[in-house]
Amino acid sequence: MNDYVIFEKLRELGAGEFEHLNGRLLSHLRGTYDLLHHWGANEVLCKAGLYHAAYGTAGYDEKLISLNERLQIQELIGLESEEVVYVYCACDRDFFWPQLGVVENPVFRNRFSGEEYTLENDALKKFCELTAANELEIACGSAQFIDKYGIGLRSLFMRMKTYLSPPAYQFFKQTLGVVNANISLKGTLRFAARPLAWRSVSEGSIEEKI
Repeated sequence: MNDYVIFEKLRELGAGEFEHLNGRLLSHLRGTYDLLHHWGANEVLCKAGLYHAAYGTAGYDEKLISLNERLQIQELIGLESEEVVYVYCACDRDFFWPQLGVVENPVFRNRFSGEEYTLENDALKKFCELTAANELEIACGSAQFIDKYGIGLRSLFMRMKTYLSPPAYQFFKQTLGVVNANISLKGTLRFAARPLAWRSVSEGSIEEKI
């Protein structure tokens, strides 16, 4: 299934109607996908970025679809991508984030089931990369967000360094290291770094819908 069809399905699920910190949820999901692509992430992680809020998260409780309908998302973006989405949505951030970079094998708490377990290294890296993309996409468009959460996120991403790709870590330093960096990065992310997959349909039609 091509990227445009997957993107349009988000609209059918109502992502264009939900409000997010910098506008519509749909725009944030698209921006997260773009940022992951810009960092060189593979298709599995990029598609997960597009659907990363499908079941709601610890920081954003609006749900696009019920957990009982995971199969629908699996069929849409693939089993691997959906598993990344599920882990991201299931994370109890207050429990898990403080352990990253502090303990050798951080214990993951599933906020849906209450279970506690450790993630495989690959799953942990995907989780951290997606976390960085989510938070930095928001930071790129909001100086207020940086003012409020910047100190905590700087600490988090510095502790995440061993799990993040070099491009993601460099982007973090550019975005949160210099407060005003978000002004120029926003335009770069949306236009210069847009994945070619989106060009399967005219730029105008996609931008008008967003």
